[in-house]
Amino acid sequence: MINHGKPLLALTAALLLAGCASNGDPRDPLEPFNRGVQSFNDTVDRVAMKPIARGYRAVAPEPVQNSVRNFYSNLDDVTVFTNSLLQFRLEQATSDLLRIAFNSSFGLLGLIDIATPMGLKKHNEDFGQTLGRWGVGSGPYLVLPFFGPSSFRDGVGLAVDSATTDLVYDIEDIPTRNAALVVRAVSHRADLLDAQRALEEAALDNYEFTRDFYLERREALVQDGRQQPAE
Repeated sequence: MINHGKPLLALTAALLLAGCASNGDPRDPLEPFNRGVQSFNDTVDRVAMKPIARGYRAVAPEPVQNSVRNFYSNLDDVTVFTNSLLQFRLEQATSDLLRIAFNSSFGLLGLIDIATPMGLKKHNEDFGQTLGRWGVGSGPYLVLPFFGPSSFRDGVGLAVDSATTDLVYDIEDIPTRNAALVVRAVSHRADLLDAQRALEEAALDNYEFTRDFYLERREALVQDGRQQPAE
């Protein structure tokens, strides 16, 4: 039996020490720890993810890239639909469900996005936003290994979504599941190549820019949910 107590205790101690050492942005008491994790993520990205994403973009024709993007977007709509329901955004949830139905059937399992031209737009909802919708604060900013910018609330939300509504994690065959996760990550990373290039050219401090953008965007998404009356 694996003892998770000591690693968890060590991580907790590291977080506390990092918090004590930080006196910067009050939203980011763990800044030294977060900067270390971001540095690790940047190294993984530079060594592996970025080259693979560039190769994927160079080799895969645009229609193939669009099909892959649409397929995973359709799977993501299950998470979006569930969280729309949890937020009591019933009209939006209906639209999300119709997107899944049309794209999964007439769109060939989501490879073709026929719902958007029909007026059923893609929404952005997850359990982190649902928690925020019902008054749970974001908590400290937190950079997660491999996953990147998050917060205590959004980290919990990510874990819940992954365990409950992310259909990729429901694949029982481990090699198939891992391959599906890798393809999704590569597709997503390829979509960010141009944006990251612009960020690297414009931002004096990549860490601060990423943190501020993430926290402000997440707050805007949560406020959008709060502004919607219960339907």
